Amino acid sequence: MMHGPLMVVGFLGTLIGLERAVALNRWWAYGIPVLSTLTALSGLFGGASQLTASLAAVASLLMVAVFITLYRQYPSEHFIIMALSALAWFVGNALWFTEAAVFVFVPWWVGFLVLMIAGERLELSRLRQPTPLIRFTFHAGAAVILIGLGYSFFDFPMALRIVGAGLLVLALWLLRYDLVWQSARQTGLPRFMAISLIAGYLWLAVGGFLWMVFTQFFSAGPSYDAMLHAIFLGFVFSMIFAHAPIILPTITGLALPFQSAFYLHVGLLHLSLLLRITGDLGQLSSAQRWGGLLNAGAILVFLVNNVRAVRLGARVVSIRQR
Repeated sequence: MMHGPLMVVGFLGTLIGLERAVALNRWWAYGIPVLSTLTALSGLFGGASQLTASLAAVASLLMVAVFITLYRQYPSEHFIIMALSALAWFVGNALWFTEAAVFVFVPWWVGFLVLMIAGERLELSRLRQPTPLIRFTFHAGAAVILIGLGYSFFDFPMALRIVGAGLLVLALWLLRYDLVWQSARQTGLPRFMAISLIAGYLWLAVGGFLWMVFTQFFSAGPSYDAMLHAIFLGFVFSMIFAHAPIILPTITGLALPFQSAFYLHVGLLHLSLLLRITGDLGQLSSAQRWGGLLNAGAILVFLVNNVRAVRLGARVVSIRQR
């Protein structure tokens, strides 16, 4: 029952918080990964629900402060999007603190992750010098998501349809205006990252569509499973797989050279997720179980591949130093 909070707060909150703390280089910003880790430990060892949620809430408030600080230093629209994503994370954590049902606050966590990632891609899209209309389309998609999240306090089913529409708009924007198509024509790491990102954007579009069509099932069951994991696994983990060769060296200082074996965990993730969601929507319990098992297998292969790459990078550095 805790695997959702453990992944969103304990893993992703720690990862994103650590990345941003390193970028900001302020001691207090490291409170985000520390508190996110404590949230995970509290959940794992049976801590009181409100204590666990309160740790996550403070972490999210610190993340809001990080992006406000970054915006003051370097005023840019993508920092506004990221600050709003952190605010969505805080609202979700606050609802968790009130002991609301998981399905009530999980859309806020989705908003947090999607807007955070989209904000990062918006920053990179500046290299293409998008027109005001193109930028407006992006902001319109983000605004629709935030409006839908706010409306969830008044009409939850309609709010989910609104959020789903916003997710679909952002997915289509990223597929059309992100830099991935140029990178896909290259080789090595740029192509690997591009393929992973494109696959993630497609899953985000699928997730948005499912949110609009299966709204009435957003509480439990196979359709609910499909609506969540199309985004949390299909989109979010695609982003993690794509950016790991860049982010992990930045955080740890360890070399992580690209290897063709990276395509193994990416391919396994998407094929197993397709099997899982087909099982969800087709009421095929065997496909659901195998899909879920292989989803976990893809993450394990990802970890193994990264350990192997780090070892290779260490050997290369050692040889060069000689």
